[in-house]
Amino acid sequence: MNIHEILKELELDLLLADGFDEALIGFAEVNGETVVVYDYYKIVDILIERDEMDPEDAKEYADFNIKGAYVGPKTPIFMSPLTKKSN
Repeated sequence: MNIHEILKELELDLLLADGFDEALIGFAEVNGETVVVYDYYKIVDILIERDEMDPEDAKEYADFNIKGAYVGPKTPIFMSPLTKKSN
């Protein structure tokens, strides 16, 4: 079952970061809203592997265009696990 099917089954209307389903790790409550949670390092890894970016460019792109994009109260959140670091 993919993330879109799971969200439909749970009847959740959430905002997703397009193309980064592999980095989605769960849900969280932020100011009374349910939002999706992404693994920041996995997003960077995806940009490096899929888009063939070098690590510094991938981090800069992720910080500005993905993590830094506020799209309203259902904006996803991005966590950085302590157990893994990106390239």
